[in-house]
Amino acid sequence: MSEWVQLKAADGHELAAYVAKPEGEAIGALVVVQEIFGVNPHIRSIVDSYAKDGFVAIAPALFDRVEKGVELKYEGEDMKKAVELYQKLNPALALQDVSAAFAYVDGSGKGTGVIGYCYGGFMSWLSATRGPSYGFQPRATVGYYAGGIGSVAKEEPSCPVMLHFGADDNHIGKDQIDAVREAHPEVEIFIYEGAGHGFSCDARGSYNPTAAKLARQRSLEFLKRHIA
Repeated sequence: MSEWVQLKAADGHELAAYVAKPEGEAIGALVVVQEIFGVNPHIRSIVDSYAKDGFVAIAPALFDRVEKGVELKYEGEDMKKAVELYQKLNPALALQDVSAAFAYVDGSGKGTGVIGYCYGGFMSWLSATRGPSYGFQPRATVGYYAGGIGSVAKEEPSCPVMLHFGADDNHIGKDQIDAVREAHPEVEIFIYEGAGHGFSCDARGSYNPTAAKLARQRSLEFLKRHIA
C-alpha cells in the first residue's frame, strides 16, 4: 500500500512524502532520500521495492522548499532544471526534512535507517554523522554515488554505513572515496567496475543492471542485519 502524506519539519516547513507499507508486519523502517530529480517514478519504485522487502519506506520531497511537486527526467531541460534546483538546496534544511520523515516512520519494526542516491547519498552520510543533532538516530545508512562526500569525510558516523560507487563515475573523483576510506576504514565501501554515475537507476543511460543488482543485494542484507 502506498500513499502521499504531508510532513512538518522542525522549522514549521510543510512537505510532501511518498510512503509505502509492506503487506505484513514491518521488519523496520527506511527513509529513502531522492536524487536531484525529485520524488520521481524511479525514487517511488525504490520505496515500493523496499516495502515489498518488509520495510515501511518513505521518501520526503526535499525540493518542496524550493518548488512543490518536482518530478524530473534525466535528460534535456529536466536535467538543466535539476542542476538549478540542486544549487538551491541547503543540507541543513534538508536534514530537517529527513528528520521529519524519519519521525513519521520510526517505530515501525525494530529500527529505522536511511538510504539515498546521488544527492541523497550525500544526505545519507550526513544522516549518519549529523542525524543525532537533528533529533534522529539511524540504525544504519546506505549511500549510492554520494557526490561531495569527500568534503565531509572526516565527520564521525553514529551508525554503520555502506557506500556504493561506480568505478567509471565522472562526477565523483577517487580522492573523495579515498578520503572516506582513510578516515573510516570501518565503513563498507564497494566499487563497481564498468559502472558510472547513477548506475542503479534503470531510467538513466548509465544504468548497469549487474552492478545495480549486486548493490541492491548488499544493501538489503546490510539493512536487515542492522535494522531488522
